[in-house]
Amino acid sequence: MYLYETHLHTCQGSACGRSEGHEYISLYKDMGYDGIFVTDHFFQGNCAAPRSGPWAARVDAYMRGYEDAANEGAKRGLKVFFGIEQKFDDGDEYLLYGLDKAFLLAHPEMEGWTREELFDQVHAFGGCVVQAHPFRDRGYIVRIHLQLSGIDAVEAVNIGNKPHEDACALKLAKALSLPVTSGSDIHGAENAVPEKTGGVYLSEPLKDGRDYARYLLMRQPIRLRYPPERLIGVQAQMPEKAWVAYQQEQETTFDLSAVLETE
Repeated sequence: MYLYETHLHTCQGSACGRSEGHEYISLYKDMGYDGIFVTDHFFQGNCAAPRSGPWAARVDAYMRGYEDAANEGAKRGLKVFFGIEQKFDDGDEYLLYGLDKAFLLAHPEMEGWTREELFDQVHAFGGCVVQAHPFRDRGYIVRIHLQLSGIDAVEAVNIGNKPHEDACALKLAKALSLPVTSGSDIHGAENAVPEKTGGVYLSEPLKDGRDYARYLLMRQPIRLRYPPERLIGVQAQMPEKAWVAYQQEQETTFDLSAVLETE
């Protein structure tokens, strides 16, 4: 089996990041990972790159964390792949896999895309969309957003989440018949230790980000990695915060209580 980190932030691309891309490489290599995805926050989110100016220069700045990690990874024998974390409303975020710098440069209009437009464009390019930490409840999040269409998988284990939030995400994915993923959502190299990292085990090594997209799109077997005690005895429970579900960009009724009560 081959182990990959799917959710990682650098301080070069994410304003909330605490470590540069190269700082992660030896740590993940020593933990036995075969590769990592750098998924820095894009311009609508907590991005470290400029929010204005020439598009190409902004893309160059955004890519620095990934490129720094990729250069170090090439030296040390750890694969590094490019990903994006895209944000719409507060807490409504999506992990995009299978894209590249050429895609970003060709689409300066993407900052104005709706969810549905983004999903369509990612899929047309051969990529995939994963809803990130769907039940995350934090002070800065006004409502919890649940996406019922257009996504290809649910990040059901996010080490930055609370365990009961992950338990809810697992049940949501099952109700939607979607694959599940695991990621660390790591923001600093000090947390690159086995008890604080997640990831996915795949049966074949990845050549590029589109390989991972194909795994999810074709429902290939994926085993989740996370600290073993994380979900033991944890129950899904209705979020205390208000939530909203979307079907093809429209808010829709959804019996969340029935989903979370199922075994």
